[in-house]
Amino acid sequence: MKINLAMSSIACAVLFALGNHTAQAEEANQTTNNKVERIVVSGTPAGMGVRKIDASYAVTNIDEEQIIKLSPKSTADLFKAVPGVWVESSGGESGANVFVRGFPGGGDAPFLTLSMEGSPIYPAPTLSFLENSSLFRIDETIETMEALRGGPNPVVSNGQPGLTTNFRLKRGSEDSKGLFKYTTSDYDLQRVDAVISGEIADDLYFMMGGYVKSSPGIRDAGFTSEKGNQFTINITKVLDNGEINFYTRQTDDHGAWYLPTPLNVEGIDAKYTQLGTLNRKATIFTGPNNEAHQIDMGDGRGWEGHVSGGSIKLEFANGWAFSDRFNITKGDANTLGLVPAGSATTLGAVADNGSTAIGAVTGTVYTANTPVQQLGRWVVLKEISSFTNDLAFSKQFGDLSTAFGYYSATTSANDWWSLGNTAYHVLEASGEMLNGIACNQNPAGCDFNYDINSSGDARTNAFYATAQYKFTQLLTLDAGLRNESHEVEYSVDEDLDGIFNKTVQYDENKTSWTLGVNYSLDDDMGVFARINRGYKMPYFDDFRDNYGAYQAGEKLIKEVTQAEVGYKLMTKSTDFFATLFTNEVKGDTFVRRPGEPAEILTNQAYGVELDYSYNHESGFSVNLNSTIQSTEITQSPANKGNEAQRQPKWQMRFTPSYDFELDGMYATLYGTISAVDDRFGNNENTVVLDGYEKIDLGLILEPMEGIKLQLAIDNLSNEQGITEGDPRNADAPNGRYIMPRTTRFSVSYEF
Repeated sequence: MKINLAMSSIACAVLFALGNHTAQAEEANQTTNNKVERIVVSGTPAGMGVRKIDASYAVTNIDEEQIIKLSPKSTADLFKAVPGVWVESSGGESGANVFVRGFPGGGDAPFLTLSMEGSPIYPAPTLSFLENSSLFRIDETIETMEALRGGPNPVVSNGQPGLTTNFRLKRGSEDSKGLFKYTTSDYDLQRVDAVISGEIADDLYFMMGGYVKSSPGIRDAGFTSEKGNQFTINITKVLDNGEINFYTRQTDDHGAWYLPTPLNVEGIDAKYTQLGTLNRKATIFTGPNNEAHQIDMGDGRGWEGHVSGGSIKLEFANGWAFSDRFNITKGDANTLGLVPAGSATTLGAVADNGSTAIGAVTGTVYTANTPVQQLGRWVVLKEISSFTNDLAFSKQFGDLSTAFGYYSATTSANDWWSLGNTAYHVLEASGEMLNGIACNQNPAGCDFNYDINSSGDARTNAFYATAQYKFTQLLTLDAGLRNESHEVEYSVDEDLDGIFNKTVQYDENKTSWTLGVNYSLDDDMGVFARINRGYKMPYFDDFRDNYGAYQAGEKLIKEVTQAEVGYKLMTKSTDFFATLFTNEVKGDTFVRRPGEPAEILTNQAYGVELDYSYNHESGFSVNLNSTIQSTEITQSPANKGNEAQRQPKWQMRFTPSYDFELDGMYATLYGTISAVDDRFGNNENTVVLDGYEKIDLGLILEPMEGIKLQLAIDNLSNEQGITEGDPRNADAPNGRYIMPRTTRFSVSYEF
């Protein structure tokens, strides 16, 4: 039933788009000269830019106005608006799981690169307990985001074969502009945003802004579990033949890490979080001498550091151009949380006396029927740094455009972990640890312990070249090659005893390629096709998780082959992209829990992405993005023929909007209807995660010039959809709900 509904909706969208184009073709041709051409920089050498209608690949653009209406609760939450992307953002502002076009993955975001002003903010897409979106916070300084799946990605920038999202900052101009915004919510969010831009001197412009915020969290922890601030400066100097740009973004933002909770247990729903005042403080023991550490689980998951960089773009005579972009990222990305271990049970089943136990904080006597569960006090301290530089020259030879580039990156991570530290806790909000259960008093805890101290450095050097030849005004062919060398030095002390029992010295080289063709059917419509092959190089955790395979000679490189065919339409009122895709990922690894052996898999997927937007002069607009895909594990020790875990066969988002006047005020009523199909929670396909629907609603009012009021209701029906099961124990009845219904209100003044 659901799949038929999805197919019917998509078919209607395609027919509407094509029919709408036929009806408006004459009008569109007459107004072509009045349209603002949309330029995209994703997938181009050093971000030199190309008209979106001329690109031989599909790029999704989300501008400032769309971001306001989507009202994302985290950076990863915004990616839900991108076709071909499945996002699990139910863990809080950090630590999302992002999957791309059927690419395999057991968590984090192994095939996502997040870029700022065209530069990757951290070259490693995913380390354990760190994916790119955790290092970035959306605020009023963002102008737009581009999202490119596949396409020329494997050749340019850091060679990401999956998804690259590029955020572009607002820039100053001759006119001074500013915005001040206050936001609150029904969960006591207090947030202030501000941004100002203008001219410092002739052809020298600035933009600066940021935010401060605090709240007890969407899932109330009983204390200020969400707090942070961010400040951004962007300076641009316009030259006679180009521009120079510098930026820095300083962030200190942390929030509770929401983890899977027991399903079908009374009192536990989408608003529940175990974290609270009775369990945020804890003592853990590490190393051979059981050294004690006092920790605060309330620190949660976050980012304290900076992302800084800049670029220079110059145009010279005879068709030459030069571009260089660089980025520096440095800071701490720590993770602390209460991680479930196995299923919930009752106190009587585990208490020493078979009936009662005493709360370690309050002294409360709990009876035999009290629900309890093992919870691990996990601590991950992660200090990271990186530097990237992307330099490119381009030259126009008549109908032939060429570019030659050199990309370099250094990446570092120093980790200190203590995982496990499990103890039975009362299963309720702020549920305390218990005395009267033997393993709770054992320094080793009730379950496993896995502690490490590690240091890693990686260096990447890549030379790439691209060429595009225009055979006619209608037909263009492009190609690209990239040769990349990747070096890693890594050492791990797995027992915190001072002995480094895993060491890595790695040096490998791979060549990626892409080939695309674009055919223009007319000025605003075309078709394209592309095939590429790229690689995901291993970083530090890949070696630790697969150390035996590495010692046996495995290169631990994931090979990704993709093909896509697309149709595109861009008129004054309509944007429509339909992309058929297929891909194969060889050498994927899945580790159920740190320290356990890895499964090595090959996955295949095929499907269709739709990205449709329509804007009518009456004030009505609509956006539809949808993905239908089929995935299969084609090589596996035990799961051959199964579907990829945690990825739906179909998903879609329908976002209508209507602008109108209300008592002399300009108003916008908008909403989003999301639907997702069932998924499997494990590669064995034995755990089914039910599909769900979600409704969001919003209203924007402008009572006077410069003043804007916004009311946004997320998850209007309070749907308790499940995004994932328990990745550490798929058979345990634990899961993570989407966020409960929330209401946010903001008032802003723009000048």
